[in-house]
Amino acid sequence: QVQLVESGGGLVQAGGSLRLSCAASRSGASFSVMAWYRQASGEQRELVAAIYAGGQIKYADFVEGRFTISSNKAKSAVYLQMDSLKPEDTAVYYCHAVAGYRYWGQGTQVTVSS
Repeated sequence: QVQLVESGGGLVQAGGSLRLSCAASRSGASFSVMAWYRQASGEQRELVAAIYAGGQIKYADFVEGRFTISSNKAKSAVYLQMDSLKPEDTAVYYCHAVAGYRYWGQGTQVTVSS
């Protein structure tokens, strides 16, 4: 069983930056995709960004060039650099990875004040 552990959330003012990190409890795990999702209060969980084993990257439209996803395959880790944050980016951010089974992290709160 693999666990995903997130870190890096917090409170930031609008226009600020945060960097989220997610590492698998077992390094060297081979994931076909690693991604970040978010869920705002009262809303459905939505994809933010995904990075595939072949190197392809996908971003949600609302990212608008403000976020950058990256990964470290050796560490089975994925990162999300978030710049130019907006109050509407406030949500719990979840790490997600697929290796036959779909794994989820516990979530990390990101709050952007206006």
